[in-house]
Parts: sequence; structure tokens; C-alpha cells
Amino acid sequence: MERTDLQAWLDRYVDAWRQNKPEAIEALFTEDAIYRFRPYSAEGEVATGRQAIVEQWLSEPDDPQAWEADYEVFAVDGDRGVATGTSHYFATTYRPDRLYYNCFLLRFDADGRCAEFTEYFMAVPDQG
Repeated sequence: MERTDLQAWLDRYVDAWRQNKPEAIEALFTEDAIYRFRPYSAEGEVATGRQAIVEQWLSEPDDPQAWEADYEVFAVDGDRGVATGTSHYFATTYRPDRLYYNCFLLRFDADGRCAEFTEYFMAVPDQG
């Protein structure tokens, strides 16, 4: 995995999130991938396997117009990568405007599909 490969994968990740289509999500992950959505929560939300990842991802899809995201490569070491960035959810009648800082820990197979994805995030405190 090179930095450019990881950045291309991150760009496809954002595109798949915006599309909310199973095929776009499936293309990102290995058949037996592990996705840790909230590894530090009491529930420890983990999806194991590509199909479980797609189901979890699409269980409450985000409106593509309700957010923006920007992730960049922080480091690459062999088949592992670290990315950082932000996810910004715009205010709606149901929720306030919210900005998150993200850190992704990733491991890839030889074909460039993600085999392990661990997502850490922190919400920026309300400024009001």
C-alpha cells in the first residue's frame, strides 16, 4: 500500500458513503473484513464480513446532502494505514450542526481492499 493508493481508497470510501449503494460499499472491503464502528462504546459495534458491513452501513443511511467529509492519509506502513480528517453533519430539524474529528486505522489485502477498519471519532464540543 502506497500513500496514493490509500488516498484513492479514502476517496472511494466517501463516494460509497454518498451513493449508499451496496456495490460501492462491497468494493471497498474483503469478504471477511472487520469494521469497528465504535470500538470504545459499551456496545462495541463491530461488523464482521463484507455483507454485515454493508447491512450496518445501510441500516441508517445518511442523506448525501446532509454532510461533507474530508479524510487524508496520515501514515502508511506496508499493508497498514492511518487516516485523519473531519465529518461535518449539517443542522436539521432533528439534530444540531455537528463536526467530528476522525482517525481511521486500516489494514489492506494485496488487492487494495480493506480487511480491517477501526474508526475513532470525537465530536467538537458545542460552541454556544
